[in-house]
Amino acid sequence: MNKRLNELETKRRSLYKKLEEIGDFRRGTISVNYRKCGKKNCACAKPGHPGHGPQYLWSTTIKGKSYARNLRLGPELKKYMEETANYRRFLKLYDEIVLLNEKICDLRSVPAIEDRGDAEALKKKLQMHFRKKYRKRLTVL
Repeated sequence: MNKRLNELETKRRSLYKKLEEIGDFRRGTISVNYRKCGKKNCACAKPGHPGHGPQYLWSTTIKGKSYARNLRLGPELKKYMEETANYRRFLKLYDEIVLLNEKICDLRSVPAIEDRGDAEALKKKLQMHFRKKYRKRLTVL
């Protein structure tokens, strides 16, 4: 078991190093849009015409609020593409780290308390902690 725990901790350290190497990242996606301008005499009003474009749009939602930004073709678009790709790498590493940490936590043993008085004191302390925490919720309802 100790050997397995050491292997998992080594793997976790390597994932942390990969996390450091990610660099700048941002949430969101980049989409390519073609839009019709609405003018009757414009070429985009004809059937089968895709519309004006391509226009590149970065968009995301943070805490329920949507954000969007038109991107210029060139360095700005490239920068945003790299940052959103880095964010996807970050999410993948994040999931791996969480799963690995859960395995490590499961392998670690629960510390034993030999003294019965210490065990009872810990139980009372934990009961008080949760009683205070959930009493607030019960009085609001």
